[in-house]
Amino acid sequence: MSTDTQAPDSGIIVAKLDDLLNWARLSSMWPVSFGIACCAIEMMGAMAATYDLDRYGVFPRASPRQADVIIIAGTVTFKMADRIRLLYEQMPEPKYVISMGSCANCGGPYWQHGYHVVKGVDKIIPVDVYVQGCPPRPEALIGAFLELQKKISTENTINKNVNT
Repeated sequence: MSTDTQAPDSGIIVAKLDDLLNWARLSSMWPVSFGIACCAIEMMGAMAATYDLDRYGVFPRASPRQADVIIIAGTVTFKMADRIRLLYEQMPEPKYVISMGSCANCGGPYWQHGYHVVKGVDKIIPVDVYVQGCPPRPEALIGAFLELQKKISTENTINKNVNT
């Protein structure tokens, strides 16, 4: 967060409202706890004591109405696609998507011979950050949240909401 001016000895810092809102949003990302396959085990590992995503302000929520991030972790089937879209639509704005693992990114090892597998979750909902691996390590998910924090810190929140 950048400050424009600081009054000497007054204890007042003047900053742009966008910077303050972005700082608050990137310091408290709440993903909906949603896992489909083996990548969900790595996601749980990233939330556990060893890696502790809580220190980054990441706190999983059980309801999409309270979440601003959804992590698609695992193989997305056509039967599951409608439910993913419904969860995404229930999330309040601004909302972000992390696609975790090869299966969520491009269908994984099932894309060629599986008629039931979506060839990437980006065919259903827009994805902000992709996490590579099969399954990706918890460190990769932490890196995805850091990338998402960079994206959030540069957004223009106020003008974006006025124009829409």
